[in-house]
Amino acid sequence: MGDRHSYTTGATRLNVYVQGQGFPILGLHGHPGSGRNLSVFTNHLSKRYQTFAPDLRGYGKSHFNGNFEMNDHLNDLEALLDRFQIEKCLVLGWSLGGILAMELALRLPQRVTGLILVATAARPRGNHPAITWQDNLYTGIAALLNWIKPSWQWNIETFGKRSLFRYLIQQHTPTAYRYIAQEAVSAYLQTSPAATRALSQALQAGYNRVADLRQIECPSLVLAAAQDRHITPDSSLETARNLKNCQWQCYPDTAHLFPWEIPQQVLNDIDRWLAEHPQISQSAQ
Repeated sequence: MGDRHSYTTGATRLNVYVQGQGFPILGLHGHPGSGRNLSVFTNHLSKRYQTFAPDLRGYGKSHFNGNFEMNDHLNDLEALLDRFQIEKCLVLGWSLGGILAMELALRLPQRVTGLILVATAARPRGNHPAITWQDNLYTGIAALLNWIKPSWQWNIETFGKRSLFRYLIQQHTPTAYRYIAQEAVSAYLQTSPAATRALSQALQAGYNRVADLRQIECPSLVLAAAQDRHITPDSSLETARNLKNCQWQCYPDTAHLFPWEIPQQVLNDIDRWLAEHPQISQSAQ
């Protein structure tokens, strides 16, 4: 997974996964999550770029005691760019990470050369059905068995398709379940209550940055899933329509974790977009 770095800024010690050489790409994970969740992107992109995938404050190995606000993530990320002397970078964000990516572009317009926004929105809306005790039971069993024996077809058929995984993925493939076993379970267990509170408070306050998106000048790529119940494709499309220089892609028969469902298709589309916008990675570092 490349090199692991830790650095200290204020009271926070962030864990960062660094891979490759070249123009910097900052990868930001979702909730619950960790920098490791971005391996589907960083293992590929680090062949041509240098990727930085931090565990955000209160996630993964970036332990933090006490409460904090969403804005603290931005302070941490700006300090990370300074620490690694990253003058300019492309930012890739998945879900919560995409919200932070847009915030960084608004905050540091001279340093963010492009945005790749995955399953995210500037005014996030969901349509997730109510969760039953049976959902939780089947999810726990499916996750445990999948962790012990990744991609076991009997588990997928018996518990996986009846669990809450059915709202996170549509294609119950061995590849998707392998990613869930390797990266999702540990990230879920390592996400702190303080991180959950910070996100909940922002959403309850009615987070909405749609009106500010016009300030973002850099090229952006917005990728969405047609069956996403956590952040609906309609809310992602609203974001795409309000970004000036934006390409939009919505994948059928996929959900919130679609990069784990159709990784090659997503990576091919990212490569194509990067090839169409060479200026993103030509800025002097």
